[in-house]
Amino acid sequence: MDELLSYQLPHSVEAEQSVLGAMLIDENCIPQVIERLKPEDFYLRQHRELYEAIYSMFNFSQKIDLVTILEKLRQNGAYDEQTSAAFLKQLMEITPTAANVGIYLDIVKDKSLLRALAQTCGEVEGMVREGTESGAQLLEVAEQRVYALRQGRGTAGLEPLAGVVPRLLERLGELAAAGDQLPGISTGLKVLDRALTGLNKSDLVILAARPGMGKSSLAMNMAIHAGKFSGKAVAVFSLEMSKEQLGMRLLSGESLIENRTLATGRLNDDEWARVATAANVLSHTNLLLDDDPSLTVADMNAKCRRVKDLGLVVVDYLQLMTSAGGKLGYENESRQNAVSSITRALKIMAKELQVPILCLSQLSRANEKDKTTVRRPRLSDLRDSGAIEQDADIVIFLHREDYYNDDDSNPDIDPNLAECIVAKNRHGETGILHLGWRPQFTSFIDPEDLDLIHEEP
Repeated sequence: MDELLSYQLPHSVEAEQSVLGAMLIDENCIPQVIERLKPEDFYLRQHRELYEAIYSMFNFSQKIDLVTILEKLRQNGAYDEQTSAAFLKQLMEITPTAANVGIYLDIVKDKSLLRALAQTCGEVEGMVREGTESGAQLLEVAEQRVYALRQGRGTAGLEPLAGVVPRLLERLGELAAAGDQLPGISTGLKVLDRALTGLNKSDLVILAARPGMGKSSLAMNMAIHAGKFSGKAVAVFSLEMSKEQLGMRLLSGESLIENRTLATGRLNDDEWARVATAANVLSHTNLLLDDDPSLTVADMNAKCRRVKDLGLVVVDYLQLMTSAGGKLGYENESRQNAVSSITRALKIMAKELQVPILCLSQLSRANEKDKTTVRRPRLSDLRDSGAIEQDADIVIFLHREDYYNDDDSNPDIDPNLAECIVAKNRHGETGILHLGWRPQFTSFIDPEDLDLIHEEP
């Protein structure tokens, strides 16, 4: 018997009884317990069934006392005519005081965490013994599951709608209290914020364009604005440009000094003063840069988990990323499979971290073949894989007709005008938005500020 008991998973019968007893003695402590514990945190089935009944009643603002709880147990099929009432009375008698409920629930929560950790370790060990996955893949699985435990979410499972509804109501309350404030992180462009309601949690946002259209510039505009004004950290993974190149672009946009002038270092006194001011602003911006060109999604995920108060992740760009199994292949089929796995992993990462991920992507040359019309990109132009369109919550294309006007054959084309095409938007409408383009500072502005382009800084 002792040997069998030694195989029991960690739990504390006394702590579970004391938590339930405290809730029966003093209903004022029920919100505190509901906030911290889920039904699966209780080890004994009888305790779990009782807590499920109280949990459900609390979610629907029902009166909670001995009579109503017994009726709820009866409705749930967990009522025993001979023992249920006596069991509730016993819980109230053995609980010393409801004042210590915080201590009791800490014990229950800790034992639940130990059980979940033991289960996760067992599952990973089983996968190791099967030998069907590579070490890198298993490491990613283990990191994801342990991170889920650290965040208090546990492994994914079925959840009753009754558990989801309170969170929805809480979110609606937050939105109502915010008033005109954006629910997501501002992009820094009013016209884009109105269309997207900002960059929202768990969204995968794809920003795609042909090389040289300015997609990196727009992404960095959004990143620096979020780093300045959101109060949260912004992580930028640049697989194309070095940290210094990114910094030079940001310095140009912040100081309003042309890139080519900064590159020479020949600045007058006024320009040096503006550089100093811009450098001071950038130094106090919570922007984190990584220019490792061989990063996988798992690497990014692991690094982001360690960032305190993360608000936005920017990846530049998708086609340069390394898949979990190695570098992207050159065969079309393997490359498509690799891109598909990367976009799926990015979407999962956004949901895990509960932050928006802005990922840049290249476009194919298909739209450039037709020279008789305006060559606006379409969803079918996304390069390498249809999974990009499938996994993304929002797809944005950048288009500048001046890009194709190399010989200035069409003088009616405004070189300072860009189109931001919202081709997919799970949260709202799609359409074409207009932006101002400042190539000398590699930055975008709202259309109402277009006149500023022609003014002195």
